[in-house]
Amino acid sequence: MTAALPRTAGSPTGGLRVGIDVGGTRTKAVALRDGAVVARHLAPTPRDVGRRLGPVVAAVLDALRAAEGSGSVVERVGLVVPGVVDEERCRAVWSANLGWRDLDVGSELAGHVEAPVVLGHDVRAGLLGEHLAGAAAGVDDVLFVPLGTGLAAALMTRGRVVRGSAWSGEIGHVRVRTDGPRCGCGRRGCLEAVAGALAIGRAWHAAGREGDARAVSAAVAAGDPVAQRIWTDAVDALAAALAPVIATAGTRLVVVGGGLAAAGEVLLTPLREALAEHLPDAGELDADRIAVVRSGLGEWSGAVGAAHLDPVVASGTADLP
Repeated sequence: MTAALPRTAGSPTGGLRVGIDVGGTRTKAVALRDGAVVARHLAPTPRDVGRRLGPVVAAVLDALRAAEGSGSVVERVGLVVPGVVDEERCRAVWSANLGWRDLDVGSELAGHVEAPVVLGHDVRAGLLGEHLAGAAAGVDDVLFVPLGTGLAAALMTRGRVVRGSAWSGEIGHVRVRTDGPRCGCGRRGCLEAVAGALAIGRAWHAAGREGDARAVSAAVAAGDPVAQRIWTDAVDALAAALAPVIATAGTRLVVVGGGLAAAGEVLLTPLREALAEHLPDAGELDADRIAVVRSGLGEWSGAVGAAHLDPVVASGTADLP
């Protein structure tokens, strides 16, 4: 079941603002008119997407226009991708899960897409989408953590999405275990290689079991001790990496997205407990401790946020529209 996509803020121009989220597995896209979602599109991400990004994006735009049906002009496209992104130069610098380095997105789209294109980071866009129309609506100090093919994070403080350097958000490639499993980036022991969905599935296979991370979460709920050990190991590593960020930023809300969020309280409850173990004892401020919730927009958060992206200025943060 897909998440409902509510109306969001937008300028009343009558044209379409499109958000496209190119994921490691699937590409999600939405079209907005006057702030309302009027069409959406979902398709597998081609394995060679970096070599034919222009035709892929053009096909997505055609599919959205056909679904929307009015023939409206696309006035702006927000395109978000995983990994290290240089928004100002419109370059996808590196992505372990899509296998590209220093991709000149502007050149790739030239001749295929007529509308102005804004490039962004998929997780920062997902946080923006959740703040505008999802689980973080009305909360200005938020950490968004999608757990899926990859693992990254985005931070909002006082209503502003923190951008910093091109590496902002790449918490999945912080080394948490020097002798840990090999990561897609080539190093060993990255958080993504320990706590990501693929890592959980690999640990399950190594234990002689069949299935992916979804099978592990189901087995956890059923009380399987092997699944519980694998799950606890991943959750503890995740909490240990997130806690310093939360404590430094004064985060009030953690929104968990990505495929693993489908596990619901099987994931959220132990993550809350593990974070409580890692974070300082708030004493009399316990009533104001952080909440941990599931994404409100599900897999569409990045695309919704992408549709609201405006050109980035060199300010260190991205202003909300």
